Amino acid sequence: MKVLLGLAGLVGFGVLLEIAPRAGLVSARYAPPTSDILATLGEQLRRDEFWVAVLDTLRTWLLGLVIAIALGVVLGVFIGSVPVLRAATASTIEFLRPIPSVALIPLVVVLYGSTIEATLILVVYAAFWQVLIQTLAGVADIDPVAADTARSYHLNRWARIRWLIWPTALPYVVTGIRLAATVALILTITGELVIGSPGLGQEIAGARTSGAVPMMYALIVVTGLFGVAANVLTRAAERRALAWHPSVRLEVQVPA
Repeated sequence: MKVLLGLAGLVGFGVLLEIAPRAGLVSARYAPPTSDILATLGEQLRRDEFWVAVLDTLRTWLLGLVIAIALGVVLGVFIGSVPVLRAATASTIEFLRPIPSVALIPLVVVLYGSTIEATLILVVYAAFWQVLIQTLAGVADIDPVAADTARSYHLNRWARIRWLIWPTALPYVVTGIRLAATVALILTITGELVIGSPGLGQEIAGARTSGAVPMMYALIVVTGLFGVAANVLTRAAERRALAWHPSVRLEVQVPA
């Protein structure tokens, strides 16, 4: 039912975009009808350059996300499980976390130019904080009774991480990954648009500059589809990884 309602909303939005320019409510020069956008998208699907740009975007997005997840989880568990280290790094984390990734664009351009590496740094920086903060919150949420029990059984550090810290932090980590996937996609497209690194963002910027408005919108639709796919896949992975968690079991039991 939820899927059908979502599709109905999407179709309705497409119909609205089709009617508005044809009725003269907006200029078709700047907001072409949905049918023109879809026709242009069909043409793009037959271009080799389009698929090269898609692969460049996917590579930057997924590689940056994987690096951010690895760093965020490892550092989050390590810092969160050492109270002194957490207290010592709290102010530094709160200082660095709010800095917008786009503010680093001049720096990465100077260091790496208009390359995929420059965009990759932005993606890793933005997505890393999503995972780190959630992991730290998960480690801090450990039940004190469970922690005392682990100490009474003299569990070593790795055993505590495996049987105590990780099961508690996992729901938070999965949430961080879901947020990081969206943030990483946003920064990938932003970096390609602003920096000019290869990918869909660069193609969108080129279409805008050349006045190919339907092509620009068609490429934007593709980035939107990427976002939907990321959300669906991360939701599915969350339900699978947390099948044992009460919140997921309750969600499954509630009829759609």
